[in-house]
Amino acid sequence: MKIWAHRGCSQNYPENTLTSFEKAMNIEGISGIELDIQLTNDGELVVIHDEKVDRTTDGIGFVRDFSLSELKTLHIRTGEERAEHIPTMREVLDLLKSRMFNGLKLNIELKNSVYHYPGMEEKIVKLVAEYGLQEQIVYSSFYPNSLLKVHELEPAAKLGVLNGALSNCLFMALGIEDLLKLERGSIALHPSGNGLDIPADMVSGRTVRVWFGGHLYPSKPTGGRMDFERFENAGVTDVFINEPEVYL
Repeated sequence: MKIWAHRGCSQNYPENTLTSFEKAMNIEGISGIELDIQLTNDGELVVIHDEKVDRTTDGIGFVRDFSLSELKTLHIRTGEERAEHIPTMREVLDLLKSRMFNGLKLNIELKNSVYHYPGMEEKIVKLVAEYGLQEQIVYSSFYPNSLLKVHELEPAAKLGVLNGALSNCLFMALGIEDLLKLERGSIALHPSGNGLDIPADMVSGRTVRVWFGGHLYPSKPTGGRMDFERFENAGVTDVFINEPEVYL
């Protein structure tokens, strides 16, 4: 079972921050890090999960209504009470690139199922190419058209279909593979860990990465442990989890 840090080490540090990514990149045996991108109103790629800044910062409003300079005035607090800000995608790549050239993967979720952010695909594909990190990237989205656009821009890009249910992920992946004339199984499935609703033999040979929401910093850790054997028996190959340091 391959373990990825979901929004970085997001149980013990604020999600999608340079601190959470730095903690994750230094975990021995970690397979990769997952993060989310959106666009500011002046076209800058920033790393944040929610469409609004309200939950994770001291600000109020939609990400798309802020300029980058305005977003940078908002504050996030780390566990050490050190001021931190919403990072740009470039800042994250600057932090992670040395580890990525040595095998660390990065799953970039394009947060465009609510707002489609014209030009987001072009910007992220161009930025990744600038760093020469194409082989280390997985692009995922709940919005299949965005994955089609990424493929058009970068035919060799690794793609992952997001949905709550594994069956829906499989249905969409099959459709995209047929449309793009890709080999069956080439697109990864990214269902919720609570949405494994079809038998393992239906996804045999595929990459199945499950994700889990909720229970993020500053909630106290539960002390519970996931049953990886159950997930393996369901055909899962990878997990995106908030507390990877507990398992590695």
